[in-house]
Amino acid sequence: MTRTGRRSFLAAIAGVFLCPLLAHAQKAPSLMLAGKYHPGLDLKAYWVSEKYDGVRGYWDGKRLWSRGGEPLNPPAWFTEGWPTQPIDGELWAGRGRFELASGTVRQLEPDDAAWRQMRFMVFDLPAHPGVFDERLQAYQDLVKRLGRSWVVAVPQQRFESHEALQRQLKSVVRAGAEGLMLHRGDSLYRAVRGEDLVKLKPFDDAEARVLAHLPGKGKHAGRLGALEVETPEGLRFRLGSGFTDEQRERPPALGSWVTYRYRGLHESGLPRFATYLRERPDFKPPTSNSPR
Repeated sequence: MTRTGRRSFLAAIAGVFLCPLLAHAQKAPSLMLAGKYHPGLDLKAYWVSEKYDGVRGYWDGKRLWSRGGEPLNPPAWFTEGWPTQPIDGELWAGRGRFELASGTVRQLEPDDAAWRQMRFMVFDLPAHPGVFDERLQAYQDLVKRLGRSWVVAVPQQRFESHEALQRQLKSVVRAGAEGLMLHRGDSLYRAVRGEDLVKLKPFDDAEARVLAHLPGKGKHAGRLGALEVETPEGLRFRLGSGFTDEQRERPPALGSWVTYRYRGLHESGLPRFATYLRERPDFKPPTSNSPR
């Protein structure tokens, strides 16, 4: 059996034992979702912050949940004293450390040392009745009162021109950030995808489900050559680049979701120059009832 075959077999076995744990999952929380930035937006209406490369975390007033509705299991000290008020934020381990953040929050038994490297970057209060201008001040006050060094209020600033915004994007990306988020100041918290919240990155990305491990050739003989994947819309294609040697030895499991980068679309709708970016264990494909 090849290495990729063994990994697929072990993933299937693990699924048998993990299925009972899914019973503890709840319906995915109703979170505000980001649309894509486009020139022409009235920038004076928006607050701008860094887009943190971590795992979305939702505090319901009692415990932490993933974006997809799976319970997260941080050490007790991490959420000790947190308010009963719901909080929306990002579990973040620092720029360029997504794998550490993802691995840490996925553990059933929390690794105390790993969680010591995590931050909860607070960027909204879902149950607050006010517009974002008001919620911004409210979450800053909440974090200040809480007084935990690992709970951080996401800084926000204004930009008045597309050129200034692009300069900021280049600056944060050069420093290792993923991009920027723009939040309309007069918007209420609504679980929809639109222009109240938009993301700006130097590349496009999307998610696809792993269908098959295709064997490598030449220098990649005996390990992963490419992933055959399928988008939520049913389009199939291959991802053959963007992998580290370790990822080719231990590719994402069949049935798992991954994020890929691309540069526009072909007329067929397939992505151009698609490359693998990372695994997305927290991703849930949209359904007919899901906000888009």
